[in-house]
Amino acid sequence: MKVTVLGSGTSSGVPMIGCSCKVCRSPNPKDNRLRSSIHIETEAVSIVVDAGPDFRQQMLRERIVRLDAILLTHQHKDHTAGFDDIRAFNFFQRKPMDVYLTKEVEQAFVKEYHYVFDEKQYPGLPQMRLINFVNAPFKVSGLQVTPVQVYHYKLPVYGFRIGKFAYITDCNLIPEAEISKLKDLDVLIINALRKESHISHYTLDEALEVIKQLQPRQAYLTHISHQMGLHDEVNSSLPSGVALAHDGLQVMIEGY
Repeated sequence: MKVTVLGSGTSSGVPMIGCSCKVCRSPNPKDNRLRSSIHIETEAVSIVVDAGPDFRQQMLRERIVRLDAILLTHQHKDHTAGFDDIRAFNFFQRKPMDVYLTKEVEQAFVKEYHYVFDEKQYPGLPQMRLINFVNAPFKVSGLQVTPVQVYHYKLPVYGFRIGKFAYITDCNLIPEAEISKLKDLDVLIINALRKESHISHYTLDEALEVIKQLQPRQAYLTHISHQMGLHDEVNSSLPSGVALAHDGLQVMIEGY
């Protein structure tokens, strides 16, 4: 299974509009971060987790020409704003896009994309098949996905585990009941917004504490703000087995 980091940035992206800090002006491409998303690919299935405002750019950059499903972690715009661009996949694949989401997220999602779900359909609209999941394993084209419920301040958000890989974004609390789902991982990707405290995201130190508890073989940090600092400087300070994710990072997972 190949996991590609489509975007490793927070909701404003990096560089941030109007900012002239050293990170936003950095010539290092690893300091350029689109909104957080990943692509998961096996021989049998192609899945994206979250489709934010940079979805089109991410699909073109990685040359993704087939997409079977999109999994949604939650309803915030930096994770859902790109859905109008699934029309290209609708056209070439000649079918609606399967979108996996909770019932609570569906309520907000349908309101946001009301024009897609109105009774009077305009030609050329995105086509979606909404599939609800609950906090129990489900399958996408035969691939088993285990949801992991976490909290983004008070908002329930879902991460996902597939085999020896797990992805957790927009989180500052993993309930004790969910911790067991994240043991014995080869690779964990988890959010770390910045070094200073934040109301709804793990800080760098908090994410490192979670990683220390879970002990994955390799961990990557994502959903990163320009406030974190320069990629190379921060990366060189991290403990063994932990690294900053960057856009375009590819990780191979054996035995999924």
